[in-house]
Amino acid sequence: MSVIENTAVLSKYLDLDQRGKVIAEYVWIDASGNTRSKGKTLNKRPTSVEELPEWNFDGSSTGQAPGYDSDVYLRPVNFYPDPFRKGDNIIVLAECWNNDGTPNKFNHRHECAKLMEAHKDQEVWFGLEQEYTLFDHDDNVYAWPKGGFPAPQGPYYCGVGCGKVNARDLIEAHYRACLYSGINISGINAEVMPSQWEFQVGPCEGIEMGDQLWMARYLLQRVAEEFGVKISLHPKPLQGDWNGAGCHTNVSTKSMRVPGGMKYIDDAIEKLAKRHKEHIALYGTDNDMRLTGRHETASMSTFSSGVANRGASVRIPRSVAKEGYGYFEDRRPASNIDPYLVTGIMVETICGPVENANMTKEFERESS
Repeated sequence: MSVIENTAVLSKYLDLDQRGKVIAEYVWIDASGNTRSKGKTLNKRPTSVEELPEWNFDGSSTGQAPGYDSDVYLRPVNFYPDPFRKGDNIIVLAECWNNDGTPNKFNHRHECAKLMEAHKDQEVWFGLEQEYTLFDHDDNVYAWPKGGFPAPQGPYYCGVGCGKVNARDLIEAHYRACLYSGINISGINAEVMPSQWEFQVGPCEGIEMGDQLWMARYLLQRVAEEFGVKISLHPKPLQGDWNGAGCHTNVSTKSMRVPGGMKYIDDAIEKLAKRHKEHIALYGTDNDMRLTGRHETASMSTFSSGVANRGASVRIPRSVAKEGYGYFEDRRPASNIDPYLVTGIMVETICGPVENANMTKEFERESS
């Protein structure tokens, strides 16, 4: 049976009475930057995250702990309606903690949350543009000609019609799943390379940005699983004259969003220029394959900014420059970023450091 046929068979069981029980699917981030999950039965639907029990998993099987000390604890931080099981069932986002009471080295949310809390008076808003590429079971780009290539880029971006877009049914399913779960997904579009798509999440304030993007990614992987399609977040999934994949990061503080805010945008860009190297270190793996100065990217080695310039490190939208306030777009982050690292160092740079919270050291801790 096909994946779609199996899903149709499963559907008749999803309406069975759960006799008051609730299924909570706990989701966490592993050592490779992928989501993992497992289900837990609860006696009732929680009304707050504090009611959710702590749980654990075998960290030696996810690259997060050695076999001789393998238990890693899951501490719930957020939960969402489950679009797959529906009803009162939920999906729980959890942080990973070691048994000595320290955050697991792949838990970047903990440090990011400190920065967001310390600068909450700045009301920092984010919007992330998540690009991704579809592959089939044989690791070929989805729906591309077998042993060949489609026509050159041009007709695919925001394309409509057969031969211009692929897998719109999967993308629509993911869109609806995000809306059902309360994700602030603000739009979707087909991207420049065929079988490459983008969804946008935001605006979200503070730590909520990282939480919502990770949940949207999890939902995408789950939906694609049912369609028999693989999701790649690699920033350069195909060599040659094809666009890479990024996660453009739109940012504004309260001061930037009011008349006269352009001054604060310029100040922020000046601060970003001084920490280009530190930001690049947290802006995704293999990003050097994407940031080449071609295919709507800036060079990885130098910082640049400009109005309406998609070849710059940081772009100021034309409308913002005209009105004199709004937001800026950091175009350097790769599609495979950890949003906690990116939003964390962004706040650290433009709003100021916080004692006992250092995003650069967070990256060094992960790499060690």
